[in-house]
Amino acid sequence: MDQSSNHFKPFIPADKIVPEFTATSVILGVLLAVVFGAANAYLGLRVGLTVSASVPAAVISMGVIRVILRKDSVLENNIVQTIGSSGESLAAGAIFTLPALFMWMQEWGEGSPSLLTITVIALCGGVLGVVFMIPLRKAIIVKEHGVLPFPEGQACAEVLLAGEEGGSKASTVFAGLGVAAGYKFLSEGLGLFPSQVHYEIPAYRGAGVGIDALPALLGVGYICGPKISSYMFAGGVISWLVLMPLISLFGGDMTMFPSTIPISTMSSNQLWANYVRYIGAGAVAMGGIISLIKSLPTIVDTFRHAIQGLKGSRAGAKSSLRTDQDLPMQVIIFAIIAVALIIWLLPAIPVNIVGALIVVIFGFFFATVSSRLVGLVGSSNNPVSGMTIATLLIATLILKSTGMAGREGMTGAITIGAVICIVAAIAGDASQDLKTGYILGATPRKQQYAEFIGVLASAVAIGGVLSLLHMAWGYGSAELPAPQAMLAKMVVEGVMNANLPWVLVIAGAGIALVAQILGIPVLPFAVGLYLPIHLNAGIMAGGIVRWFFERKKARTEAEEQAKKDTISRGILFTSGMIAGEGIIGILLAVFAIIPMGEAVGSLGDFIKLDRIFPGFTLGNIGGLLFFALLILMMLKFTLWHRPKKTAGRHL
Repeated sequence: MDQSSNHFKPFIPADKIVPEFTATSVILGVLLAVVFGAANAYLGLRVGLTVSASVPAAVISMGVIRVILRKDSVLENNIVQTIGSSGESLAAGAIFTLPALFMWMQEWGEGSPSLLTITVIALCGGVLGVVFMIPLRKAIIVKEHGVLPFPEGQACAEVLLAGEEGGSKASTVFAGLGVAAGYKFLSEGLGLFPSQVHYEIPAYRGAGVGIDALPALLGVGYICGPKISSYMFAGGVISWLVLMPLISLFGGDMTMFPSTIPISTMSSNQLWANYVRYIGAGAVAMGGIISLIKSLPTIVDTFRHAIQGLKGSRAGAKSSLRTDQDLPMQVIIFAIIAVALIIWLLPAIPVNIVGALIVVIFGFFFATVSSRLVGLVGSSNNPVSGMTIATLLIATLILKSTGMAGREGMTGAITIGAVICIVAAIAGDASQDLKTGYILGATPRKQQYAEFIGVLASAVAIGGVLSLLHMAWGYGSAELPAPQAMLAKMVVEGVMNANLPWVLVIAGAGIALVAQILGIPVLPFAVGLYLPIHLNAGIMAGGIVRWFFERKKARTEAEEQAKKDTISRGILFTSGMIAGEGIIGILLAVFAIIPMGEAVGSLGDFIKLDRIFPGFTLGNIGGLLFFALLILMMLKFTLWHRPKKTAGRHL
């Protein structure tokens, strides 16, 4: 596939019309959006992370449309994954913030937010996320094709193309899917070995090392390549092997906010959660500002062309290519104004006109940052919560300075943060989906309609899910700790009460600025600074495998072609791994909410091996060994692959 945007040819040519936006694709997509949104909401409230649903939605779509319904349309499958993946993204944005409203209202003895409030907040954020992304599509996806890797967007396209073309491509993808699914089930389903390996370093107090030994991270690192992976890992090294030991050394026995225990007694994970996450949030915020400044010429050019397109004649519009058709700018402007008015005037949303303006301005800013960022590191590693923290800091300060303090100011700030968080999540998801469509030859306008449908279905579903989970267990409990929402709640309370650790936030911004001055790509570095080192190490492992493939010297054209084929098979196999882990992760999330009685708990608990063999686990060594086996399986299907002979036997 030619990586130049000037010579790029999609799989379905622009002059070919095939089934795309059909009743089948819409109905199936809505069902997957609801299921993925609900499952990921629970998963995120338990562990603070969600599972990307684009590739799993594409795989399920192929199974239903191609195998069961006997239909053959890659663009229908693309619409299904476009709608289905929006459920996970909207859920991620909602669960990082909205549970704070539930916790506050419970503390104040005011019950809980209404279903209408949650649904409208989610819907406003989702609609803005889509409309802010549309004018950026040509700048980010078309003009930077071959520059931004879009790991999950490419993975999703490869999965759909493998299902369309069949043969060895499909077998490679589904081999990766099967290997990752089995690995994930053994690790997190049965609990045979831990998916996260962690070691404290006693001689270097405050430091810790480890790895999330997960197939999806290995896949994302391989698709991103060694450079981006190394920038992220470098950020993690700065956090876990430099900043945290220094905090531990100079902190001593002090107890410093936001922690409530002495620094000398804190583990590396506690140091990261209480201090380095603030530094990382400041770095991500500064990275976003730098990214926006650098993108301004492209953004201005994009809007200029879009406005010129409004003045074009109908004949000119009719002559445009199918693969170059976006929703009209009039629709985008109308949607932005309508959402701003709803946020301001609807009593269900506790935000005044200042808050509505903050939502629009910061929404566009973080939609731009998120759309570019997922092109670098993928939707699963998009630090939406870091952007939200930056928004909460600024929004709370502005509201406080305008006289909105106390309960009114806190609920207003968290609502603004919720909308912005959902905007960033949906914009990133839409960016990945439109990249998949660009590779396949989809009609952007039809994908954008699909995004709106997915947002609407997901917004209605997430309101019910959050309310039911709150009634069942309550947020902040052992069953639903809601770690990201707890952090958001703490940030808003800290600003309102004037005890936020600004030094940490500003220090992170300074580190990101230094990285930019040194010529280091600031966003992947800042993301690495913010994310736990375990995630960065898993991604780095995939980058090292890709580097190992690329470093092999080719002396002849045949060897060069073999090298390209190996790298291509690696992309197919890792695409399958991302799909396999995503599907099993979602199934395990569903199992976790199926009750099995008080004696057992959930179905997810019931299938754990330690119920049969109490205390049984292979431990950290087992986790590393299985991760090494996973890499060997990847080599088997890529570097050590031997194509089947198709020629007849010679006598």
